[in-house]
Amino acid sequence: MQQIAKTGAPGLKINLRNTLIVITFHLLALAAVFSFSWTNLAVMLVGNWIVGGLGVGLGYHRLLTHRSFAAPRWLEYTLVVFGTLSMQDGPVKWVATHRIHHRHTESAGDPHSTREGFWWAHLFWILRGTAQDHDEGTLNQYVPDLIGDRFYVGIDKLFYLPLVISGALLFLIGGLPMVIWGVFVRVVFGWHSTWFVNSAAHFWGRRRFQTDDDSTNNWFIALLTFGEGWHNNHHARPSSARHGLKWYEFDLNWQTVRIFRMLGWADRVRLHDAKS
Repeated sequence: MQQIAKTGAPGLKINLRNTLIVITFHLLALAAVFSFSWTNLAVMLVGNWIVGGLGVGLGYHRLLTHRSFAAPRWLEYTLVVFGTLSMQDGPVKWVATHRIHHRHTESAGDPHSTREGFWWAHLFWILRGTAQDHDEGTLNQYVPDLIGDRFYVGIDKLFYLPLVISGALLFLIGGLPMVIWGVFVRVVFGWHSTWFVNSAAHFWGRRRFQTDDDSTNNWFIALLTFGEGWHNNHHARPSSARHGLKWYEFDLNWQTVRIFRMLGWADRVRLHDAKS
């Protein structure tokens, strides 16, 4: 039996693990007001691009979830390790959730349907019920390409280890203040940036394509997420490696794919124009 219907229904019991993680990271991020420095801010911003852009946007999303381009194993695994630093769960669970979202967008099976309200889509779906904890049948259906790979199965269980290691390295370089900015502030900023794609980019913005969902193109969220905010374009053309379809829709993640292709690190790049 699949758990899909349960993940999208408010009124479920609190997911204690997720709730404690979210509260703890937010509280520790508040300590940033006492430890500001331009160096720490730079560490946070660069880290946010590495994790949010390369890891989540390219690794988890465009590469693993939608296979919008192909990459050598060393690059694919590297991008996925960057993705684990986001503390958005491991790649198997993340990809399964996102594929379910596309299959059931804003219906009873959508894990973070905006039809249940902004805050459900933004945050509460993570704090209630099963969240991204899918059963074996659901994983077999939605991520058969990942559960057969020992690397993905292993890192999905130990997805927090790269963050622990990065925190230790930051502590050795810049002490506790750098850990606060490079781990806790970065993670919280990255969470809300990603969650805005699920929430705000289904409420506010422009719609180029008349899709069956409420997805919009939101320039502000696109800036926060390195191009993931061109969300209506994405829902209309999910397999496209390019989300910003017009010249004025800046898509840094797409520009990175172009660089990868020039270096010979990406091939089988899938594209759709603004009309097709």
